[in-house]
Amino acid sequence: MTFEITQSSPRDAKHERIHVPSADGTVKWFSGNVYSIKLTAGQTGGALGVVEAWVPPGGGPVAHTHADQDETFFLISGELEFLGGDHVFTAGPGDLVHCPRGTRHRFKNIGLYTAHMLFFCTPGGSEGLFLEGGDIPEPGVHVPAWGPEHSQGPVLGLFTKYGLEAMPEA
Repeated sequence: MTFEITQSSPRDAKHERIHVPSADGTVKWFSGNVYSIKLTAGQTGGALGVVEAWVPPGGGPVAHTHADQDETFFLISGELEFLGGDHVFTAGPGDLVHCPRGTRHRFKNIGLYTAHMLFFCTPGGSEGLFLEGGDIPEPGVHVPAWGPEHSQGPVLGLFTKYGLEAMPEA
């Protein structure tokens, strides 16, 4: 993974440009999905985390909330069913979904094809959940779904560490 970071002005070292080529990012398998972490809170002074996601049919996280972060999703291809608060709706290519902190939300691929999207965490930080808790991809192997031994064990501790709380659906 390579990141190009340059200062925009020698007089103001706080403003930096970060270029992440399309093939770069740290790829992790997490709960049956593929995530490429493009930007982390550490790279953006805490301001932002950006993740590219591929969600296979049936894939998606459990309903959850973020205590201190807003999460915004931009769907590139496919269809995802979203839960936002108490509302369930379908988002398609070009749609944007914003979930303010504290809002119970989740997405689920109810279609026939893998969905592709970007999501943005503001401020950044929760992308660390995927970096720390995700599996290292294996070439030539399909992403496995996680069973309870994985998703209910160490991952729940990481939810707490990164300010997430699993919230059952009604």
